[in-house]
Amino acid sequence: MILRALLIVLDFPARHFHCEGVSLRIFFILLVSSLPFTSILNASEPEKSVVQIMTFSQFPDWTAPWRQSTVGRSSGTGFVISGKRIMTNAHVISWAKQIFVKRYQDPKPYSCRVLFAAHDCDLAILEVEDESFFKGMEPLNFGALPKVRSTVLTYGFPAGGEQISYTRGVVSRIEMQKYAHISNRSFLAVQTDAAINPGNSGGPVIQEDLVVGVAFQGLVGLENTGFFIPPPIIEHFLEDIKDGKYDGFPDVGLKIVPLQNPAFRKLLALPDEDSGARIDGMLPIPSTTSVIKKDDVLLKVGPYPVANDGSILLEGNRVDAGAAFDQIQHGNNVKLKIWRDKKELELELPSYFYKDDRAEGNQYDLTPRYYIYGGLVFTPLSFDYLKTTGRNLNDEFFAKLLYELTHQRHEDPTKRRGEPVVLSAILSHAVNANFKIKGGVLVDQINGIRINSLEDVVKAFESNKKDQHIIEFLPNKVFEALDRKASDDANAEILSTYGVPKNGNL
Repeated sequence: MILRALLIVLDFPARHFHCEGVSLRIFFILLVSSLPFTSILNASEPEKSVVQIMTFSQFPDWTAPWRQSTVGRSSGTGFVISGKRIMTNAHVISWAKQIFVKRYQDPKPYSCRVLFAAHDCDLAILEVEDESFFKGMEPLNFGALPKVRSTVLTYGFPAGGEQISYTRGVVSRIEMQKYAHISNRSFLAVQTDAAINPGNSGGPVIQEDLVVGVAFQGLVGLENTGFFIPPPIIEHFLEDIKDGKYDGFPDVGLKIVPLQNPAFRKLLALPDEDSGARIDGMLPIPSTTSVIKKDDVLLKVGPYPVANDGSILLEGNRVDAGAAFDQIQHGNNVKLKIWRDKKELELELPSYFYKDDRAEGNQYDLTPRYYIYGGLVFTPLSFDYLKTTGRNLNDEFFAKLLYELTHQRHEDPTKRRGEPVVLSAILSHAVNANFKIKGGVLVDQINGIRINSLEDVVKAFESNKKDQHIIEFLPNKVFEALDRKASDDANAEILSTYGVPKNGNL
């Protein structure tokens, strides 16, 4: 970088540069001659550590979960870090069957595999099988969270291009942002006015020769806008995998709302007007519900005071208090200061990765669960399933499914099902020919057994000794019936007719 800058200056006519009567051309020549030759040769070239990633992938059909899509090809970017590893986005390599990487200006593809995939924070680590791939490549080092209004440079291979692209941009803002890859998690993200296009994903965002982010998503409807994953999230991920496995970002399950109403604050006898946000609800996490009470006021998370709008000050940036919780590793405690019964309390709250809302977001590296009986295809309700159906909120059944998936556990936990099950489709056969229900509805009961999981479906059919199976669907309490003996006899034929390899994946 130093050598390049000098060459640009030296290319100008000497008459334009004078310093107290001495030509600046001569001044810079003297400066270059005084530098160690190795410092010029070792001038930083981050692009040589940036790689192109080609992924061949298949993903499941969540409405016909025994099927896979055709093989598709996509491309992304990665970069070399310490330990002869490549960092990229999890979405670049999700559902991968085969992954190849290419070095800077080298046409040869190298096979690689996934070491770690963190789908919650959209980061991944790859390992190249041929160690000669790393010959002459230097790992990139990480820097600090960049300042707003500072300039960054994004490296990548947008739009599947074969040549590396450089995009300069300004850091516009730093805030909590929903990560599109997982869809139901929000983490710290940095916005830049440098457009981040498909193919840029996984590329390093550089400032002063240090990686200050990983490019990962854009925003529909906004031009020249992109987001990158900042150092605090990257550092958390790298610390997590040091023991050889990835646990994930923990969640204490607190819902925090602003507490800015002066009358309410006076009622709670809070000592000042600016600090503290109210805890409005909690996920059913025993380690949290045993320590925290609803309407406690959160005053501090770790070292960060919480403002009355539920924000903290993080390295000069006003962000949601959730950013403070994201600094804690799975299994560790977070120190809290709360206001309860008109006095301050200091508590320690255990923090664990929360899995019970997995179906509410995009799922990866999982074979969809299903069970088929009498041509009826049952599968767990999930966000992936709802996306696949292509239906919308104007559909009464779809609205009920969405409510059951995302809101029921908050509004009425006593009626919550651990794993709601839907009748996904019907494989037509004489045993189910008279069904009015055609699929896409929530299963309430089978043979009088309330369905709280896919295992309940299996149990309800296999334990029934009556001549008919009675199935009840929501939201309208519609009943359907199957002849038990005819359905038992028809199962193998139905699976063979429709090319289904087995009657379930439990």
